[in-house]
Amino acid sequence: MAHPRYEALTKRNLWDELIQIRDRQRKDKESAVFVVSGDDLPWELNPMGIMRWYTHPEVHDTAVRSLIFYVQKIQPGSRSGLLKFPGGQIIHILEGKGHTVIDGVKFHWEAGDVLQLPMRWDGIVHQHFNDDPKKPAEFLAVQANFVHSLGVDKGQGFELMAACPEYQEKAKADRRQAREKAD
Repeated sequence: MAHPRYEALTKRNLWDELIQIRDRQRKDKESAVFVVSGDDLPWELNPMGIMRWYTHPEVHDTAVRSLIFYVQKIQPGSRSGLLKFPGGQIIHILEGKGHTVIDGVKFHWEAGDVLQLPMRWDGIVHQHFNDDPKKPAEFLAVQANFVHSLGVDKGQGFELMAACPEYQEKAKADRRQAREKAD
């Protein structure tokens, strides 16, 4: 008796499905966004901090989907979330000065610098800090988009270890508001 997977595959023509994917991708490119204007993008507060996503694995209308590309802002004297991830990211510092701790080692940076987060077999743990108590720091980050081919953790892990302070404060306020609404 054949395995159910085999039976299901005998009812499909995978070559035709590949051509259908190609045709769908070609059609998508016809209406793809070639210029992504930062003014058209919202800032998002998430556990890693304040971010503006230019390309993302789940944003399907851009002409290039092979990169993950975002700008992150760190408030004066604050820090990003603490993250374990595979690495393989390039960061260009746009404004400010601060440091990043990668696997316990501190690396200082300032506007104009490029910080490289190395890819390691067991991943890296990193966190960004804004050392200026008065001005925000801002950086642009880019990495290959392997999310749908290798998975988000790429076998090396993708774990939030601590949220940034702004997100923690928002979560507290949201919980307080929910309690007040429930009463």
